[in-house]
Amino acid sequence: MIAMVIGSCLAGYLVSLFGFGVFSFTSLIASAIGGSLGIYVAFKLT
Repeated sequence: MIAMVIGSCLAGYLVSLFGFGVFSFTSLIASAIGGSLGIYVAFKLT
């Protein structure tokens, strides 16, 4: 769960660095992808 939150936050922040809004559709999609990647990484590490 922690990896999902960290991945989601990092992906959302990364999108904001490129000038998109924090609550934009792009940020929402990036956060979902980051959360999925966080779950994948946590699964592989355990």
